[in-house]
Amino acid sequence: MNNRERVIASLNHKQPDKTPYNVSFTQKSHDAMVKFYNDTNFTSKLKNCFTHLDCNPKDCLKEVNPNIWQDHFGVQWNRTYDKDIGVVCNRVVNSDNVNEYIFPNPDDPVWYETWNERIKSNPDGFFIGKINFSLFERAWALTGMENLLMAMIMEKEFVHCLFDRILEYNLKIINNAMSYNVDGMQFGDDWGQQTGLLMGPALWREFIKPCVTQMYQAVRKKNKWVFIHSCGKVQELFPELIECGLNVFNPFQPEVMDVNEMKKKYGGSLSFYGGISTQNTLPYGTVAQVKEEVSRLIEIVGKNGGYFASPAHSIPADAKPENIAAMIEVLKNQ
Repeated sequence: MNNRERVIASLNHKQPDKTPYNVSFTQKSHDAMVKFYNDTNFTSKLKNCFTHLDCNPKDCLKEVNPNIWQDHFGVQWNRTYDKDIGVVCNRVVNSDNVNEYIFPNPDDPVWYETWNERIKSNPDGFFIGKINFSLFERAWALTGMENLLMAMIMEKEFVHCLFDRILEYNLKIINNAMSYNVDGMQFGDDWGQQTGLLMGPALWREFIKPCVTQMYQAVRKKNKWVFIHSCGKVQELFPELIECGLNVFNPFQPEVMDVNEMKKKYGGSLSFYGGISTQNTLPYGTVAQVKEEVSRLIEIVGKNGGYFASPAHSIPADAKPENIAAMIEVLKNQ
């Protein structure tokens, strides 16, 4: 089987010849592995199962001041310490300008100009259009996390308007992405923390569920697969996410959920992507512990498909290079 065949078999809850896998890095962990392997091009040899196609312009981030980067929404991110994402340091949208705020233009063909070439150049690939900061995250980036959470209680009309405008923007992206030969869409939207939902289930159902239902169904109507990346303890939402049309859940964090139990309980209708500990095993475990964990996940969670082995997030800076290499060795040598 090639990568594409393995992914499709696993999505259909059938046993592939090998468990498909995907490994991504933060900038610091990537740099550490370049030094470890003495190879600036090591990622091209990983044989990852997914190819992600970003749904935004190439120049969507520009450094406007030292360590301050501005995105295509006008949001500024302080990257003094966090070099991958940063910390929001301005407020772009509020209740006074939410209707007038001008979103980027998702119909600009430049956003997608490399897609056809990338897809055609890899006939064995599985291609996923990727909307990062897709809804809740986009809202708090635009208006501020605390402002948004308070407004969900005190300024509901503003939040509904903001979410509706983000939804309209996302639906345009989905429509454009579906015109290419992609296999699915991945939405990035962290709803959880280590102990539960950031906004609680009632507010999730009021503000977020109606929007994600429309987004997921827009993909499903084109017979494509739906992926969500949502960090934290969010498993109480799994039945409703399945109802909304979700196919694959990531990052499947073993620190906040029993990955074996989740596979037993929901594995008939939901696939899982992640599961390798980035908070414990990769930074603090031994090489032997890493190999044991990865092998166990492949054997138990990967049984009968429905699993994509992966670190439970882009690998953080504190992960030991020898542990990362051990994980990659097990994944590649199935």
